[in-house]
Amino acid sequence: MKEKKTRILVVEDEESIRRFITLNLFAAGYQVEEAITGEEALSKLKMFIPDVVVLDLMLPGISGLEVCQKIRQSMPETLVIMLTAKGQDTDKILGLELGADDYMVKPFNPFELIARIKAVLRRSVGPRETKQILSCGDLCLDITSNKFFKLQTEIELTPTEFALLKIFMENPERALKRNEMLNAVWGEDYFGDTKTLDVHIRRLREKIEDNPSQPKYIRTVWGSGYRWQQES
Repeated sequence: MKEKKTRILVVEDEESIRRFITLNLFAAGYQVEEAITGEEALSKLKMFIPDVVVLDLMLPGISGLEVCQKIRQSMPETLVIMLTAKGQDTDKILGLELGADDYMVKPFNPFELIARIKAVLRRSVGPRETKQILSCGDLCLDITSNKFFKLQTEIELTPTEFALLKIFMENPERALKRNEMLNAVWGEDYFGDTKTLDVHIRRLREKIEDNPSQPKYIRTVWGSGYRWQQES
């Protein structure tokens, strides 16, 4: 049986950059579709149903930020890698806040983009395991079905949020350093900064904590990283 190719939607209005990305992804064995505007991207999402969206933030019409937000609302399991220009730190953080899994700063090496795609796909698929449930207080993480429940109500997590929560719940009471978590979730070849991790932690707290400003589970270890507080 022929193996199904990973589908990637490239959303970029600059033709030279879009073609450069597409050709390299084709060469790497991916099935690729292109979109020039945010409107076209939203239309193709419904027909193409990508596994990964490589999304430029600066688009004509509907912005990349709005496209990212709509993807998270309707397709929470779809992975999003943002493309930003140098100096767009505010947009980069906002994109992560809206649910992007990772970002690339233009110009970039196509091999680095492919490495990032492979890293986010590993987080999404993960190893097949026997049925395993991780629980803490009113929280329950089902590893087999990739589902998370709070007070028996399912809450949607992005693949990155799920991977982070799994690491926390598997390492209760342990101070996890930021670089250690970046290596575990994004891969040892990740070239981004710790801001990416901090934004995802903030989003995760908003979903699992009763009061995100005074977290019960995900505690900050100042100057180091984070610790999962296991309820007794």
